[in-house]
Amino acid sequence: MWDILGPPLRTAAFSALLVGLVLLLLNPPSFGGLGDLLVLLAGAAAIVLVAALATVALIGKETPEPEFRRLVDRSEALASLPPADRPPSQFDELVIAALDDLPEPFSQLIERTPVVVSNLGHEHHAYGHYIGGTVARDIYPDRIVIYQDTLERDFGHHPELLRAQVERTVRHELAHHLGWDERGVRDLGL
Repeated sequence: MWDILGPPLRTAAFSALLVGLVLLLLNPPSFGGLGDLLVLLAGAAAIVLVAALATVALIGKETPEPEFRRLVDRSEALASLPPADRPPSQFDELVIAALDDLPEPFSQLIERTPVVVSNLGHEHHAYGHYIGGTVARDIYPDRIVIYQDTLERDFGHHPELLRAQVERTVRHELAHHLGWDERGVRDLGL
């Protein structure tokens, strides 16, 4: 029933608030008595309600928890899959080599953590990004993202420099996975 009557009632209430605000602005009350004070308070309440309605309308509806969880699970499943029917690019090969060059204890720790190459580094102003908990507090799904666009932009002019920076970025994000914060990772020289 509310689905049918809700939109017209909301529109009528919004229209009444707007008309009241226009009348209040065209004929402002004086502080001559209780009636004028009530008009002033009603006008203030109308302004607050209009601002609240506008805020809620701009924010939009929140994604329900089951839908959000479904999207996260799908993203995790897709991230763990190999790329579809295309050979790895030269940049992918650099990331694979950096992962293969990790010492044995670290490569075992990262074995179940998807490493994704992305071109959204310019949005995050980063070379890499670790998403998840830590090895000690593994309460979130883990993922390491290596940003190809920013690494190639800053280091692509020299292949060896790019290779070294990709390796450093992989190790930097692995250190976050192991529990170090940004300052601790930088103290490690990464």
